[in-house]
Amino acid sequence: MNVAIKKTKKSSGGRLYQRVAEQLATVISEGEYPLGSRLPAERKLAERFDVSRPTIREAIIALELAGCVEVRGGSGVYVCDSNSSNFPKTDLSVGPFDILEARILVEGDTAELAADRITDEELKELREALDAMVAENEQEQPLCEEADQNFHLIIARATRNEALASACAHLWSLRNSSPISARILEKVRQAGSRPRIEEHKAILEALEKRDPKAARDAMRHHLNCVIQQLLDATEAEALEEARRKVAFDRKRFGINS
Repeated sequence: MNVAIKKTKKSSGGRLYQRVAEQLATVISEGEYPLGSRLPAERKLAERFDVSRPTIREAIIALELAGCVEVRGGSGVYVCDSNSSNFPKTDLSVGPFDILEARILVEGDTAELAADRITDEELKELREALDAMVAENEQEQPLCEEADQNFHLIIARATRNEALASACAHLWSLRNSSPISARILEKVRQAGSRPRIEEHKAILEALEKRDPKAARDAMRHHLNCVIQQLLDATEAEALEEARRKVAFDRKRFGINS
C-alpha cells in the first residue's frame, strides 16, 4: 500500500506545513475563526490550502505546540489564542511525513544494496535487534524505539557505503529531534501503536535470502505502513469517541450489535 502525500504547487520559502500554519494563524487573528471556535474539518482545510491532509495535521500540531489551538479528542480543534503574533515564525524543523517520504526513498535502496553485502554477523545483529524490538513492545509504556532504530541502522551500515549510512542516521536524528515529529510520535504511542514486528521480519527474511528486490520492496512496504500508522493514530481519539457514541446510541435505543 502506497500512501500518497499531496504537495502544493506553491514555491514560496519555508516548510510547507509551517507556511500553512502561518496562514491559519493569520486568518484566526483576522477573526475568521474567533477565540473558542472550532476549526473546519481537516478535509475542508486541505481543500482550502490545496495541500494534503498530513500537511494539515502537521500544521495543526505546530499551532498546538505554539498554544494557538487546542486539540480535543473526539471533538475537534479549537482556537485558544487568536493573536497570530504568538505563533513563531521560526522554523519548527522537518515534519514526520517528509521524513518518512525520504526514508522510503533512501532506506528502500539501502536495503536493496545491503542484501548483496550484508555479513552473517550483521544478520545475527539484526535478529538480536528484532528480538529486542519484541521485548520493547511488550513493555506497558515503551519510552523509545531504540531497537527499531538499531535495526534500520545496521542495514544502512551493511551497505559499506558511508554516505548512505550517514544519510540514514541523519533521517533518524531528524525523526527524534524535530518538535513536530516528536509530538505526532507521542500521539502514536498514546494510541497504543508499536514498532511493526511482522514487517521487520519480512525485511530480515529478504536480507537472509540475499534478495535485493524483496529487501527493497519489504522496506518500502514497511515505511508506507508507518505513514498509515501515523495517520491512523492521529485520528484515533476521534474514532474512539465516535465508537463510544455509536455504542451509547445502540444501548439507548435497544439496538443489538
